[in-house]
Amino acid sequence: MRLHELRRPKGAVKTKKRVGRGPGSGLGKTAGRGQKGQKSRSGSGGLRGFEGGQMPLQRRVPKVGFHNPFRKEYAYVNVSELNRFDDGTEITPALLLEQGLIKKLRDGVKILGKGDLERKLVVVAHKVTRGAREKIEAAGGEVREA
Repeated sequence: MRLHELRRPKGAVKTKKRVGRGPGSGLGKTAGRGQKGQKSRSGSGGLRGFEGGQMPLQRRVPKVGFHNPFRKEYAYVNVSELNRFDDGTEITPALLLEQGLIKKLRDGVKILGKGDLERKLVVVAHKVTRGAREKIEAAGGEVREA
């Protein structure tokens, strides 16, 4: 089989309906919209969420809580995950991203204290919990602000 011999399977591509193109098409005159009424008029798509004057669902559902527009979203890494690095390595957000420990940098990196650390590392992060800081320093490492 050659490239020029390729054909689509029968029925794979449907011909587009050509509405409003005369009586012979079967969709002439009113173009399949029926007679009169709001839906037969041009521009009658309606607004998204509009329910014909009834209170829309978006407005009927009670609103709860508060959304802080200034909230910071951190990428989290546990202390136990840092054991994969060699002693004396400087762990930066860029290194964590490269190694696949975090998927996205977001607003910064926060080191959490879950697990144990057996390596002497220099950790450079935006935030470090008290427990994580203690574990890093107990292992002989150092914590710096990013």
